[in-house]
Amino acid sequence: MDNPSFSTILIVDAPPHEVFSAINQVRRWWSENIEGDTDRAGSEFRYHYQDVHRARIKIATMEPDRKVVWHILDNYFKFNEDQQEWTGTDVVFALQEEAGKTRLTFTHEGLVPEYACYDLCREAWTHYIQDSLKALITTGQGKPTPKDDTVYEGMEAAEDVTTGKSICHRLLIKAPVEKVYAALSSQEGLAGWWTPDTVAQPVTGSIARFSFGDYTKEMQIEILQPYSKVEWLCLKAVPEWIGTRLRFTLDPHQKGCVLSFRHEGWKDYTPEFASCSFDWALFFRSLRLLCETGKGLPYPHFDQ
Repeated sequence: MDNPSFSTILIVDAPPHEVFSAINQVRRWWSENIEGDTDRAGSEFRYHYQDVHRARIKIATMEPDRKVVWHILDNYFKFNEDQQEWTGTDVVFALQEEAGKTRLTFTHEGLVPEYACYDLCREAWTHYIQDSLKALITTGQGKPTPKDDTVYEGMEAAEDVTTGKSICHRLLIKAPVEKVYAALSSQEGLAGWWTPDTVAQPVTGSIARFSFGDYTKEMQIEILQPYSKVEWLCLKAVPEWIGTRLRFTLDPHQKGCVLSFRHEGWKDYTPEFASCSFDWALFFRSLRLLCETGKGLPYPHFDQ
């Protein structure tokens, strides 16, 4: 078939009725920013992600333990030239029991490679089905986008104007914001692109430690705004780093996401400032490789 719609298959060690139930608990695996019923045929619900993506969705079909179909009534993408690209498409969850397990075939009918958002939406759906929905089915805890009213908590106090010089970088990463955010906030992600000797947890106020041979940096996690922003305050490093802030800001893009980075609070343009700017560029190459290919170039291989 030419231009096939996006589809992915998930096989889980659970009966169809459990998978069916999990699919319909949309707030627990896709997003907490949903209004309306998600478990009743004929009902409508609204989804939004910040001011970037909005959709109005009708549950067109609901066959217990077999099939769920969503019909996209309206859609808005801030980052697309065609802002209504999803409108009129169908999202299909088809279940089949196989040898005591359940085979879920997820298809977004109408989401084809010609769409400007195709690559981004493919990666995002893959994350939500293969990672978040799977986790909900197998562990009882999915990984949905958090509610906005908790995402922005504490932002005003954190947006202090920082004086001094700043290292700045901006790059396009061809991966969804969910994947890039995980690489910036989880121990596994940080170890995959910065240094393998990382001790960190995604908890605001916690101290993350990054060791490079016999040299260790300590950062206090100031902001964790899921899929949008991470900020650290440097507590331990070379003297010129102490008291500086490191801000990672993510913006959705039709090809993935744009990372804007600022390392703020430097007192002057010193040789250390210059060498760190170059090193950050190399490490962001490592981050991009990790998110796009699954394998980064963390310390000590970042400059190869």
